[in-house]
Amino acid sequence: MNILWDFDGTLFDTYPALVEGFVRLSQRDLDRNEVLRWLKVDSKTAFKHFGINEDRRDEYKQLDIQYSKASKPFDHLTEVLAAVDNNIIVTHRDRESADYLLEKYGLSKYFTEIVSVEEQGFNRKPHPSSYEFVLKKYDIDLVVGDRELDLLPARQLGIKTVAFQNRNIEADFHLNSYAEFMPLVFQK
Repeated sequence: MNILWDFDGTLFDTYPALVEGFVRLSQRDLDRNEVLRWLKVDSKTAFKHFGINEDRRDEYKQLDIQYSKASKPFDHLTEVLAAVDNNIIVTHRDRESADYLLEKYGLSKYFTEIVSVEEQGFNRKPHPSSYEFVLKKYDIDLVVGDRELDLLPARQLGIKTVAFQNRNIEADFHLNSYAEFMPLVFQK
């Protein structure tokens, strides 16, 4: 089995860091639950909703890198990664910070490839170009993500999907924990 993974909110619990970085960027005392709700749509929509200019995206990325160094992978993830033939990441996160977190937790060995969407010149998800790039190299059986924009390109390309900790998006499978992955997804 070959799986394409999103990174933030799917492999690692980076949302606390993303929210803190966003609040700091805004220079306001924003409700963190509301910020999370908008970031779960996508950062572009969150920027617009809170009136933050897109030209501050690089500053946001730097804050994210700073705060996310304390982020941890989700429980039971290692067992799933070890059972898969090829794990590929497609992420908006920069490659250096993704590598840092994977190395920190000994997870690098489980990944065949990491596609850093913007660094490699692809359009941001949900545009399917980064997924199409991966499909030229691997037969992808499944895409795992926590937001609609992670799963939309997969559905467009006819790939089965897993929504992680988000029952509000369309997917073939919905998981709250990776402990459910083997019995629910692998059995089918």
